[in-house]
Amino acid sequence: MTTAIEMNELPKAEQTTFNYLLNKVPEVTVFFWVIKVLCTTSGETAADFLNVNLNFGLTGTSIVTGLLLLVTLVVQFKAKRYIPAVYWAAVVLVSVFGTLVTDNLTDSLGVPLEASTIFFSLALAATFFVWYKKEKTLSMHSITTARREAFYWLAILFTFALGTAAGDLMAEGLGLGYLVTGIIVAGAIAAGAVAWRLGLNGVLAFWMIYILTRPLGASIGDLLSQPAKYGGLGLGATMTSVIFIGAIIATVAYLTVTKKDVTTKEEIVEDEKHVMPAKTAIRQLLVTITIVLVLGGGGYYWRQGVLQSDASPTATDTVAPAVTSTGTTTQKQTVSPLGDLTLFKTITQDSLDLVNKGDLVGAQTRITDFEFEWDKADAKLKPMNRAKWTEIDDAADKVFRQLRAVHPDAAGSKAALEALLAALN
Repeated sequence: MTTAIEMNELPKAEQTTFNYLLNKVPEVTVFFWVIKVLCTTSGETAADFLNVNLNFGLTGTSIVTGLLLLVTLVVQFKAKRYIPAVYWAAVVLVSVFGTLVTDNLTDSLGVPLEASTIFFSLALAATFFVWYKKEKTLSMHSITTARREAFYWLAILFTFALGTAAGDLMAEGLGLGYLVTGIIVAGAIAAGAVAWRLGLNGVLAFWMIYILTRPLGASIGDLLSQPAKYGGLGLGATMTSVIFIGAIIATVAYLTVTKKDVTTKEEIVEDEKHVMPAKTAIRQLLVTITIVLVLGGGGYYWRQGVLQSDASPTATDTVAPAVTSTGTTTQKQTVSPLGDLTLFKTITQDSLDLVNKGDLVGAQTRITDFEFEWDKADAKLKPMNRAKWTEIDDAADKVFRQLRAVHPDAAGSKAALEALLAALN
């Protein structure tokens, strides 16, 4: 296998600015997509483990992951060739960090998922525009300069943030759930692969599928970690992370030994020679964007209409009797901002009773019912009163972190549950 690139075999315009290296990223093979989905799933569950089980919180998890990502990218950029262990460690960390960027915007700053999806779409488009303007290629087969590598990793970060926002919008914001979202995304990936086989620009197909693998991985992680009574396999976030990270390590070790995903010099030069005409690529891009806007936008507005028709609050909470001027009493009622929350109050009270009895394991199991039902009702409840929904959601997150910590504290769990009951009432 050739281990160096001859300068005179590559575009002269680039030779004067950057030194050419071996391709710094793996060849796109079946191994690439398998590890990519594994990284996405483990990134999702690892973020949950740090945030909830280790009680780092969203901010703490973001800081820790950001620092680890920075160190890993420094090592990646300093390397003179593609090193599987370093590259895929960076992808896992970008997966976690990209997810956290969207989560922070949504949970901490209250940015709607619709706005995040649009913002990251535009940010990714801007990255591709500048990348192409500077390099005259967006090919993932020839990341052979420091500048191309910088554009590549910036695009990777935005794809994970965009995939998180779009996936969460479908699964939670539109109430489709992760299973239905996963099926839709898998269908879109299959359509992209077929279109590529039929002549769709390979770079366009690659980045489109790369974005979609993030919500697919999240759906797989949700299916594996959710309890069996909710349609999952009941492995939990910790076990799912361990299994997938183990699979990543085994696959990366195999590729390190066999070098089956290393791009050769001949492949890079060949890729530079066979470039689709710009007019054809732009025409395909415009057609793809039109299809996405028509299908995605149409589906969004249809689903929003269904949700809005179900969102009118009908349940009431009874309060103390009121005495009228004639001496008779009437039962005064007020409409709850989020409708009938009896189910959530019951689950929370059950969990508190278990904590008071010293049964923290039982409380952990019972509060999972709250999480499942709350996520399922998210799309219906949030439009009713976003401020009230956020208040309860934040209180619930504190309960999850207390009860699911590696060493849960009874006093802290009790205080968090009482605060959640107060928010619900």
